[in-house]
Amino acid sequence: MTEPLAHSGKPAFVAHVRGDKEIQSLELHLWSVSRLAAELAAKFGLFTHGALIGLLHDLGKYSAAFQAYIQSATGLLNQDEDEEFVDAAGLKGKIDHSTSGAQWIWLELAPQSDLARIAGQILALCIASHHSGLIDCLAQSVGKPTEDLFTKRMGKSGDKTNLREVLDKADKELLETARDLMMRQETAQAFQAWITKILGKIPGKDPLSPVFQQQVGLLVRSLFSCLIDADRIDTADFEHPGLARRRLRGNYEAWDVLVHRLETHVSAFTPRHPIDNLRQDISRHCFDGAAQEKGIYTLTVPTGGGKTLASLRFALHHALKHGMDRIVYVIPFTSIIDQNAQVVRHILEPEGVEAGSVVLEHHSNLTPEDQSWRSKILSENWDAPVVYTTSVQLLEALFGSGTRGARRMHQLANAVLIFDEVQSLPINCVHLFNNAMNYLADFCGSTVVLCTATQPLLDQVDAHKGAIRVPKGNELMPDVTKLFNDLKRVEVINRRKPGGWSQAEIATLAFEQIDVSGSCLVIVNTKKAAQAIYRLCKENSTAKAFHLSTNMCPAHRKSILDEVRARLEQVPAVPTLCISTQLIEAGVDVDFGSVIRLTAGLDSIAQAAGRCNRNGRAKQGLVHVLNPRTEDENLDMLPDIQIGRNKAERVLDDYEANPEKFGHNRIGPEAMVWYYTNYFFARANEMSYPISAKQIGHDDTLLNMLSSNTLAVGDYKRTKRQAPTIYLRQSFMTAAKAFKAIDAPTRGVIVPYSNDGKELINDLCGAYLPDKEFELLRRAQQFSVNVFPNVLGKLSKDGIVREIREGTGILYLTDSRYYSLEFGLSETPEGNMEVLYVAP
Repeated sequence: MTEPLAHSGKPAFVAHVRGDKEIQSLELHLWSVSRLAAELAAKFGLFTHGALIGLLHDLGKYSAAFQAYIQSATGLLNQDEDEEFVDAAGLKGKIDHSTSGAQWIWLELAPQSDLARIAGQILALCIASHHSGLIDCLAQSVGKPTEDLFTKRMGKSGDKTNLREVLDKADKELLETARDLMMRQETAQAFQAWITKILGKIPGKDPLSPVFQQQVGLLVRSLFSCLIDADRIDTADFEHPGLARRRLRGNYEAWDVLVHRLETHVSAFTPRHPIDNLRQDISRHCFDGAAQEKGIYTLTVPTGGGKTLASLRFALHHALKHGMDRIVYVIPFTSIIDQNAQVVRHILEPEGVEAGSVVLEHHSNLTPEDQSWRSKILSENWDAPVVYTTSVQLLEALFGSGTRGARRMHQLANAVLIFDEVQSLPINCVHLFNNAMNYLADFCGSTVVLCTATQPLLDQVDAHKGAIRVPKGNELMPDVTKLFNDLKRVEVINRRKPGGWSQAEIATLAFEQIDVSGSCLVIVNTKKAAQAIYRLCKENSTAKAFHLSTNMCPAHRKSILDEVRARLEQVPAVPTLCISTQLIEAGVDVDFGSVIRLTAGLDSIAQAAGRCNRNGRAKQGLVHVLNPRTEDENLDMLPDIQIGRNKAERVLDDYEANPEKFGHNRIGPEAMVWYYTNYFFARANEMSYPISAKQIGHDDTLLNMLSSNTLAVGDYKRTKRQAPTIYLRQSFMTAAKAFKAIDAPTRGVIVPYSNDGKELINDLCGAYLPDKEFELLRRAQQFSVNVFPNVLGKLSKDGIVREIREGTGILYLTDSRYYSLEFGLSETPEGNMEVLYVAP
């Protein structure tokens, strides 16, 4: 295709202009995004639809208003010489270029038939939302009647959307192709097939059920994800060709090569402890299970059973058998993600293989959620064969606001999704999560594995709102009860007492346990308690004391854990004491002689037990469960821990009354089922993600807003005397913003831990090329701390946190006094100031 040129020699219509004044024509951008979006959407059976929305997403850029804006903003128009020149700064974000393409599709398809109208709404939604995140279809505002925002957007006046003008000016071949795609039978019929498939799997086959409506919404988000990623990739590759050359774009190491590397590692393993034979047996069961069909599986293995490599073995062999695109490991946000990723990287990226070419870690948002070209380039899109991420990032991809998380959603199709320590799933996300996993497994060709020692009965919650569907026989371990008995290495001792334990008494017990077993781990529920007990232990213990919390960056925690492990693995072990928050419970490979756990959920107690006598070197390890004094622990802001603790205490009391009922194991399968039965029953009303009137103007749930949206529909009927005429009625944007607000989203701040961290900050502050910056940001996740908004606001106001350069949104700690080698990031200065790079 030839590109029309204006008299100046530049394309008549400009899409983007990069720093060296090279121009990307609008035609080239639209065709390129169309091809890529079609390729991405093909895995949902929506190749045609991806091609269509890619062609039309920026149709509005053909308008004279937009062309004057972009050419003025980039210096292609001269203020003194060109009549078309405008004040671009004042117009930024004010010229609508995303509605016209959506309008055209809607106007063409909506009148044809009910089915074409559904297709038109879905396609128009994707285009109209590609800068903001999915918009509301129906929206409720405080003191106002419910509005049909979708129809209002589609009815936006022509002088604001410039639809007639852009259809006159747009490339004729492009418009003819788009019209042909719109008019194909498959364009509407593909959505009919999707709706029929989804309805066929819904309990009761009810088209009004929240499960059905949420999954239709997930289909919209899947297609939207393909458009966003295609647009961002094409823009980024034009802006910085150097980055384009680094992009893998699915050209990964073959699965059989990765399988060979893992099997070589497995075959070379020599058991050192009796428990290693059991771990090998677990691994063999995972190998055998990989030959089964795609679907949803559980892997129920006691802590210390080697789930990391066993689940990797399942994932690699399963991906090879079924030709899957990638493996995504999802780790709880409280855990130390880099440990598991490091183990897997050591196996799959041996010497001579480019670092990062197989295993990608993504667990921190270091770039802001905005529409700057830089954030589009630097946002992570999970382009790797093996991805390690957190549950927070995974949930953002499925339900979060804006476009950064949503662009990753399509990567979850045709993938093996391993959820490590799935019991850590936030209670308010249960139904949303279950419906999303069923959607991915049933309709997107993915396999989901729920890994834990403490399965949280996600398949036994209210099916009308969403229970995960685990087929009978899909537990990868053939005899879970026997496995727990064989792997039992500890005795849990209930040492709660009236009035609770003081922090000094907890420290004294820790000293006693070191004398008995050589090492002790104390796990508490709050950072404040961890620091207080650590200070007591540091001052009075003959053993070396260590402290761990999420105020420390991953590189810092890794350094501490490496030293702790080295001490524990010596024979005899060097006296070692560690005080940690619950972050150490989820998949961290340490082996203490004794563990003290302050009361929490029974799942947390079981996970804590997994850090005790992990390798079975002693005949039996001891886990002491203590209740702290009320004045020493305030859990009012930690309701999950508080409610879990209360329900665990009931189970512990019931155990004392009848140990036989629980198989004489306070953390065995019987006890865990009873715990979750009580825990889920007590919190059933929280599983739909409740939202308060304070947040959105009325009480509602995210599940309702992302599905049937009954409150908005009811209000619309009351005020308009009729039902909304649109098929999709979700309040996508309001729900997504509420999801983010409830979770108090954190921002990553890069900290000057060690010389490597300081050098990284210096390099980032001096990195003006985004392709270099992208690689630096991947490294920077190891030196970042996720900070809550209230703390971030205070540190930013005081100048302690600032951008590496104005406009980047990438934050770093300017004053090393606010990062302690004992406690990590602090709101107050802890040490001597060291002058760091100060951004100009």
